[in-house]
Amino acid sequence: MILIDTLIDTRTETLKLFDLNPDDLLKSYAPGKWTIREVLVHVADAESVLHERIKRVISEPRQVIWAFDQDLWCQQLEYAHFPLELSKALFLANRNSVIYLAERYYAGSENKEFVHSETGVRTLKDEFDKVAWHNQNHLVQIKQALLNETKS
Repeated sequence: MILIDTLIDTRTETLKLFDLNPDDLLKSYAPGKWTIREVLVHVADAESVLHERIKRVISEPRQVIWAFDQDLWCQQLEYAHFPLELSKALFLANRNSVIYLAERYYAGSENKEFVHSETGVRTLKDEFDKVAWHNQNHLVQIKQALLNETKS
């Protein structure tokens, strides 16, 4: 299944990035944007939020699930100083569970709906696909930051 392959490939690629040297972790893909370090902490936290949503929709479809403000999380949880080893472990555990759940529940997931507090009606399939898309999007930003000399 293409989704599973993408989840596995992006997991492998993302895990390596947690071990970048400290100078690279301070790079940003554009002025005023998050550093690689902050992006990695965000990816781990977003993965945990998406993981919970997936489990909720599988268990209790048709509920309202609230959005989270990623910028407030970055600021209030001090992503610039959050321990990367914790974020790496969180990312890995949640990703492995998402892969397991996708193997079991992706087929037919377009029929399980929920209401997102900001974007309206969504499906379990949408949320599984968002995990892969979200990670891929941030991997592009990190690659761009590594080519850049911009530090935030």
